Amino acid sequence: MAESERQTGSPEEATPPLCQSFMIPKKEIHMVPDMAKWKRSQAYADYIGFILTLNEGVKGKKLTCEYKVSEPIEKLMELLDTLDRWIDETPPVNQPSRFGNKAFRTWYAKLDQEAENLVKTVIPEHLAEAAPEVALYLKESVGNSTRIDYGTGHEAAFAAFLCCLCKIGVLRVDDQLAIVFKVFNRYLEVMRKLQKTYRMEPAGSQGVWGLDDFQFLPFIWGSSQLIEHPNLEPRHFVDEKVVNENHKDYMFLECILFITEMKTGPFAEHSNQLWNISAVPSWSKVNQGLVRMYKAECLEKFPVIQHFKFGSLLPIQPVTS
Repeated sequence: MAESERQTGSPEEATPPLCQSFMIPKKEIHMVPDMAKWKRSQAYADYIGFILTLNEGVKGKKLTCEYKVSEPIEKLMELLDTLDRWIDETPPVNQPSRFGNKAFRTWYAKLDQEAENLVKTVIPEHLAEAAPEVALYLKESVGNSTRIDYGTGHEAAFAAFLCCLCKIGVLRVDDQLAIVFKVFNRYLEVMRKLQKTYRMEPAGSQGVWGLDDFQFLPFIWGSSQLIEHPNLEPRHFVDEKVVNENHKDYMFLECILFITEMKTGPFAEHSNQLWNISAVPSWSKVNQGLVRMYKAECLEKFPVIQHFKFGSLLPIQPVTS
């Protein structure tokens, strides 16, 4: 990985910055020309560095492999279990419109109210001042309560939430596998349940030409898991039998399974981009292509990044070399 992209966003060993002054993150990208500010920012370098560090960390490993589970990871799992339980406690309401069930707003209001307290259960007491800043990314990671939609910008907010926990030293370098395989995977389960229960619309979907209606990161990290797999090649993920037999081990196949559950008709028609990817000869080529596509289609698109918020942990200030 390029040195310039490693930066401080990766889950390195860090002593918690006791004297840091935290702030509520806010929007900084208001117009298309502001995108240049984002691409030069410390936030961009840290965010992409975090994604690529985890991409490297999960290479060739199964979801079911053994890894260390620290106390903060356990606490994050409890936090996500709470969000899941709230879905059960907030059933969809009867309404004329099929999509965008208004009960999502009730569920979201609970998160909006409790987010800081939830974050305080994960971070140590001496970092309590960081809770409002970190909690904002959690609130941004579950979809939009006005439009009742969810997309890759919300997913990015969850990755930013985890990145912030690394930057304040709550998550560490030896938590890498658990961050992806345990926490992020559980987050995906909760998001899929939200999408199904409240029939959420895809935010800014490119329809059949997008990679997926809702997610992107599990395809990146999931393709990295499959690099140098002795049997499974990219052409195999369109085979239902292969997906059914291996989805518990590989995030990529778990995503394919969810798509086939949610969509009808030939795979090549409803997921054209993924169908094209199945023709790529190797998983490392798939992985490199998806990283490039993520930068171009998500991180460099104004409609996605205009909603990103910047604070003291992910600052808009330019990278200091």
